[in-house]
Amino acid sequence: MSSIVAAYDKTLFYNEAGKYCVLRLKTADPMVPENARDKYKFADHLIRFVAVGYDLPRTDKIRLELDGKWVDGKYGLQFQVDIWHELVPPTIEGILGYLSSGVLKGIGPKTAGEIVQRFGTDSLNVIERQPERLLEVKGITEEKLDEIKAGYAESKAVRDIMMVLAPFKLTPKTAMKIYWHFGSDGAALLRESFYQLCQVSGFGFKKVDAIVCQSGGNLHDPMRIRGALFYALEKSRTEGGHLYLEADKLLGEALVLLNEKIPQLDRRLQRPQLERELRTMVETNVVVSKKGNIYLPHVFNQESETACKVAEMLLDRPEAVMLAPVMERVKGKLGITLSPRQQEGVEMVFQHNLSIITGGPGTGKSTILKAVIEAYQIVYPDGVIALGAPTGKASRRMAETTGMDNAATLHSLLHLHGEDSGWQEKRPLDADLLIMDEASMVDMWLAHQMFMRLKKGAKLLIVGDADQLESVGAGSVFRELIQCGLVPVTVLDQIFRQAEDSRIAYNAKFIKEGTPELYYGPDFAFVAAEDQAQAAELVQRIYRKALKTASVEQVQILTPFRATGDASANSLNAAIQGAINPPDITKPELSNGGRLFRLGDRVMQVKNDYDMELYSERHELVGAGVFNGEVGIVSGVQPGALTVCFDGRYADYPLESLGELELAYATTIHKSQGSEYDTVIVPMLPSHRILLSRNLFYTAVTRAKRRVALVGMKKALYMAVRKDSTGKRNTLLGERIQLYHQALARQDKLKKAS
Repeated sequence: MSSIVAAYDKTLFYNEAGKYCVLRLKTADPMVPENARDKYKFADHLIRFVAVGYDLPRTDKIRLELDGKWVDGKYGLQFQVDIWHELVPPTIEGILGYLSSGVLKGIGPKTAGEIVQRFGTDSLNVIERQPERLLEVKGITEEKLDEIKAGYAESKAVRDIMMVLAPFKLTPKTAMKIYWHFGSDGAALLRESFYQLCQVSGFGFKKVDAIVCQSGGNLHDPMRIRGALFYALEKSRTEGGHLYLEADKLLGEALVLLNEKIPQLDRRLQRPQLERELRTMVETNVVVSKKGNIYLPHVFNQESETACKVAEMLLDRPEAVMLAPVMERVKGKLGITLSPRQQEGVEMVFQHNLSIITGGPGTGKSTILKAVIEAYQIVYPDGVIALGAPTGKASRRMAETTGMDNAATLHSLLHLHGEDSGWQEKRPLDADLLIMDEASMVDMWLAHQMFMRLKKGAKLLIVGDADQLESVGAGSVFRELIQCGLVPVTVLDQIFRQAEDSRIAYNAKFIKEGTPELYYGPDFAFVAAEDQAQAAELVQRIYRKALKTASVEQVQILTPFRATGDASANSLNAAIQGAINPPDITKPELSNGGRLFRLGDRVMQVKNDYDMELYSERHELVGAGVFNGEVGIVSGVQPGALTVCFDGRYADYPLESLGELELAYATTIHKSQGSEYDTVIVPMLPSHRILLSRNLFYTAVTRAKRRVALVGMKKALYMAVRKDSTGKRNTLLGERIQLYHQALARQDKLKKAS
C-alpha cells in the first residue's frame, strides 16, 4: 500500500448515487510514478495524477492523506484510494476552508463563515462533541442542525469502520455497505467482534473466521457461534433461495461450520452451546422465530409486509365498470378477437386491484396486455399506466409488444439501487395501473419494494409463466401468489399459433406436461451426439451456420453447465470466440484475471451494477445501471478499459471492473431468463443430469422465437422432461396472505356491523 498527500484539482467523473468518483489531484510528492503524471506542465509546478475512490472531497480548500495502490485504469496508471482523511490546519483560515468546501452536508460557505466567526478554532470540536451549540449560529435551525449532524455522523462512521477493519483491506464502498447495515454503531459493534460482519451480505463466515483465527481469536467465542448461525441463514437465502431455515437444520449446518477449524474432538463445540446462543438471538430480536422457523429480521419483514399489502389489495374492490361496450371498441380498434379465457383475463383487471395472467409461449399474453392497456385508457383517460419488468431486455421487449415506450426495469421505476444499498428513495410509484411482466424472475426483496410503493387504490397486473425457473434471488413470489388461492388468476393454456408455424409453442406445452415425445421439423431439430466433445463440435458448427443468415445478437447457445466439460458455457465461449472473432492485429483486446475480451465480442453483465453510467453514441448521459444478464457487444478497447454497447447505450469498464463481464456466445440457461432470441442451441447430455430438469429445459426452449436446435442424446431429453425439480423453497408468503386476509376481512365485518 502507498500513501500520498494531495489536493483536489478537477472532477473527471462522479456518480451521485454510488458516490464513486474519478478525480485529478495535485501534489508535490516526487514518488508519483512517471507514467501516472499528467504530461502537461502547470504553472504551480505541482504534479497532476488521477485518483479513483468513493466520496472523495471535491474541493481544493483542504489537503487529503490517501492510502491505496497504483492500478491500470481508463485514464492510464491511476491511484485507487482505499482510505483517506482530511488534513485540516488548526487555524481560522484552515478550518474556514474546510467547512466551506462542502465536505459536510448542510454547511456551505455562508454557514461556515458564521460558525467560524462564532466558535473560531474550536469550531470542529463543537461540531463533533457539542453540535447543539450550532443553534447559537445565525441561520441554523433545528432542521438544519439535524442535516449537519447526520452528514457528519455518516462521514465519521464510515471512516471509523474502515480503520477498525484495516485487516480486511476494505474499499470505501464496502465500508458504506457496512454502515448502511449497522448505522452509526458499526465501528463499536465491530470492535466488540469481527463476527458481526457475518450479518452483512458479501462477508462469509469463513473469510471472517480465517482472519480472526490468524490473530489468535477464541474459537468458543459466543459471537463466533452467532456469526456461523448468521452465515448459514444468509447462505440458505442466497444459494438455496430460502427465506427461512428450520431451527434444527440451522443448528446442524452451523455446527459443522464451526467445528471445521477444531480438529480435537474434546474441544469441539456441542449442540447445546449453539441452542443457547440461538435462544439468546431470538430473545433479543437478532433473528425471528416463527413456529421453529428462523428468519433474518429484514427477510421476515419483507415477507410479512408484502403479505399484508397483498391482502389489503384483495379486499379493496374497485367500483364496477360497464366493460362490454368498451371491449367492443377495443377489439375493433386493435383488430383482434379474444377467446373467452382471454376476455376473462381483461375483465379481471377491472374487477380487482390485484390479478395474475400466466401462460406459456403462443398463448396470447401480449394480446391481452394490448387489450388491457387500450381498455384502461378508455375507462380511465387520466389514469397513469406504468410497465415494468425485472431486466432491461424484458422491459424493452415489453415496450415492443405493447407499443408503450415507457416500459422500464422495475429498479428504474422504483428508483432502487440494489438490495445491499442503504440509499433508496422511498417515494411511492406514480401509477394507477402497474403491469409487471416476467414475474417468475421477481424475488422477495424486489416484490416487497414494489408492493410497498404502490399507492392506495392502484391496480397491479402480474404477468408471467409459472413454469419458468424460479427467481435467482430468494423466495418464490409468483408461485406463492398463485397457490395461495386468493389472487384472481387467468391461466392461458390454448396455443394460438399453428403447429406448422411454431413447433416451439407446442413442444413447450408438451415439456410442461411431462411428455418427452416432441414434434421435430425445421424450427425444432434434434442432432444426435455421443459425448461432450462431439456435442461441442456440433454446437459450434450449427452456431456458425446460423450466423450466415442472422446476427450474433439473434443466435444464442444455452447450456446447463457454466464451467464443467466441453459443452459448458466457458468452453464453448472460448471455442467460438476463437472461431468467429479470432486474434487480429487490427482488433485490440484486453485481459484481466484470466478473462480476455476482444473488439466485437458478445459479452454479458454478470452482476447488478446500479451506478454504471450509460451514454448515447454522442456520449450524452442517458441513464445508469447495468443489470445481471444484460448482453452487449464490445464496441471499443482502450489501454486499461473497454466500452460495451447495450442496445444503443454505452458503458465504460475500467480494468478493475472486467470481473463484471463474461463472454456470452454461450451462457447458462439460468442467465437467459427474461431474454428472447431468434435461434437457441441447447446441448443435452446425460453428463448434465445433475442440473437437467423439466423447468430448466422448458425455460431454454421458450427463449427461442423461431428455431430450437437440441444437440446430444434423447436419453438426456427424456431425463429432463420427466424430472420435476420445482423444489419447495422455504417461504410462507402464501400462508401469510391467507392469514392476513382472514384477519382484515374480520375487521371489515366488525366495522360494518358496528
